[in-house]
Amino acid sequence: MRAVIQRVRYARVTVEGRTVGEIGPGLLVLLGVAQGDDEARAEKLATKLAELRVFPDGDQRMNRSLLEIGGAALVVSQFTLLADVRKGRRPYFGGAEAPDRAAALCEHVVASLRRAGVAPVEQGAFGAMMQVELCNDGPVTLILDSADLEGPRRG
Repeated sequence: MRAVIQRVRYARVTVEGRTVGEIGPGLLVLLGVAQGDDEARAEKLATKLAELRVFPDGDQRMNRSLLEIGGAALVVSQFTLLADVRKGRRPYFGGAEAPDRAAALCEHVVASLRRAGVAPVEQGAFGAMMQVELCNDGPVTLILDSADLEGPRRG
């Protein structure tokens, strides 16, 4: 799984002019599911998202987590995060998981965030053409890969 996370003041996702998910302060999570991803990776990613210290403390240092600030999460599926653009001019999406399996794993991330105590957790509409609006706070934007959560810490 690959996630682009943004610390936001607010975020909203609409489909055909109708809001399907909206949050106040918290994290917008653009989530791509790769072939071979499983429920264990989804849970590790959700735990990392809930506990990642990217929110400011009293000294304005990134030292507080989503759980600690009582923040929300908006999870938006985005298979294009798995694009391979090494050859040619057209992205290749062969590394992305099949839609039915990807949808189930996105739901697993959402459920895992809720079990971890994040509330509210909103989501986009899987497979739909969505418009995402946000106010990036900081700005703070990070890229997480679930494979990186399994090995020793680098650097």
